[in-house]
Amino acid sequence: MKGLYIHIPFCIKKCIYCDFYSLPYRADLADQYMQAVARRLEKYPVVFDTVYFGGGTPSVFGGTRLAELLKNIQICDGAEITVECNPSTATATFFETIAVAGVNRISIGMQSAVPEELCFLTRRHTPAMVQTAVTSAKNARIDNISVDIMLGLQGQTIQSLQQTLDFCLHLPITHISAYMLKVEPDTPLASYDLSGLPDADTVAEFYLFLCKYLQQHGFTQYEISNFSKPGYACEHNLLYWNCEPYLGIGPAAHSFWNGKRMHFPRDLKGFLQGAYPVSDGAGGGIDEYIMLRLRLTEGLRFDLLKQRGYPPLNQQFLKNCVSLASQGYLILDNTGVRLTPKGFLVQNQILGRLL
Repeated sequence: MKGLYIHIPFCIKKCIYCDFYSLPYRADLADQYMQAVARRLEKYPVVFDTVYFGGGTPSVFGGTRLAELLKNIQICDGAEITVECNPSTATATFFETIAVAGVNRISIGMQSAVPEELCFLTRRHTPAMVQTAVTSAKNARIDNISVDIMLGLQGQTIQSLQQTLDFCLHLPITHISAYMLKVEPDTPLASYDLSGLPDADTVAEFYLFLCKYLQQHGFTQYEISNFSKPGYACEHNLLYWNCEPYLGIGPAAHSFWNGKRMHFPRDLKGFLQGAYPVSDGAGGGIDEYIMLRLRLTEGLRFDLLKQRGYPPLNQQFLKNCVSLASQGYLILDNTGVRLTPKGFLVQNQILGRLL
């Protein structure tokens, strides 16, 4: 399988916590960018199994431009085609336009259903706008709908988190992504008084509560941050975690293509002028595969390691797994190795020990 990621580097206004590459929206730049992406795609006459438009804010880019780009992409029958959108910029017309073009999955940046938490994040929408966006998508016959939420917000409690989860559970959605707030050094948030943020132990409590609560309500965890109803795991993101090839187009977009990793610099002007991606070296080695697979609740399967031609895991690796399993961080059995929710909370430390 092969995936295509297209970065849309435009927003109305950047949120205080966001470190993704984006610039203020301008119609003339958006038109130039659409043409530049189309020229890049001509170099890859490949049939893709998944397409993902991320950002930035693809809904600011507009349904007509997204539909035009899709005309330049060879897509297999039944391909998953996802568009990220912001509730404040995704209109009924937007959803109707992209649905006609073939989009069958959307990801809505909700973050919270609590107005005070949205205010802290400088989000421009309200919970009511999320409801309207979901309804509009459903009316356009886009049934595969995901929402993003955040943990560790200023003033957040178990009660306010449950309020957000209950809001989600009353929506006709198929997928929830839950991310912990990370204070990136070059964002406005880094200069704020952050004394009101919950501490690490509290955020861990939020995470474990969320995992259990969503499982009780029909959303199965399949990756550290992702939960879905049966059959609705994000196929595009699974390509990343299964170390399958994907092509990234646009400034800041990364690729794993023909066994090599590369990325475009965070430079819209350079991209418009035809800059080439920068090499990040070879990819797909066993350490990388282990790291990515251990993000999944299915974990590292011994049979898949063998199918891919990787060498057997060494005895020290397995010995460390036995030790970590005794502490409740992972499960080791005849099928493979997989992290528990407790283990997901300290995944980086576990990988450091195993690798």
